[in-house]
Amino acid sequence: MKKGKFIIVVADYHQKYADGMVKAARRVFQGHKVEEVRVPGTFEVPLMVKRALRKKPDAVLALGLVWQGETAHADLILESATEALMRMMIKTDIPVLHHLVGVKTERQARERCLGRLNRGKEAAEAALRMWKLKGVGRGR
Repeated sequence: MKKGKFIIVVADYHQKYADGMVKAARRVFQGHKVEEVRVPGTFEVPLMVKRALRKKPDAVLALGLVWQGETAHADLILESATEALMRMMIKTDIPVLHHLVGVKTERQARERCLGRLNRGKEAAEAALRMWKLKGVGRGR
């Protein structure tokens, strides 16, 4: 079986949740080459994704958790990161799976990072699907 090369960039400011997403993604990627890069917070994720893309992986996962509170700070961070990740994906033609999760409650955080709706698992599954489509639409 051919092995894919995947890079996980994870904001570990909320380490328990970051660890849950990474663990789930690694289970999905079993048998493939996986590199993990940890950054302090969600705002730093796009820079590390940019550096990861230079290595020409089959896909990059952008994982992290942002608590949405009373101010617009979380929304601004998520919006800025989303825009940057999309631009990089389109420019490099390498999938960037955006799973920077915005939550308002502890229950949402547990479900999306530790439970049945684990966004790390979803990101890894999407990355594998995109890897299988690698040559589609490229004129090869």
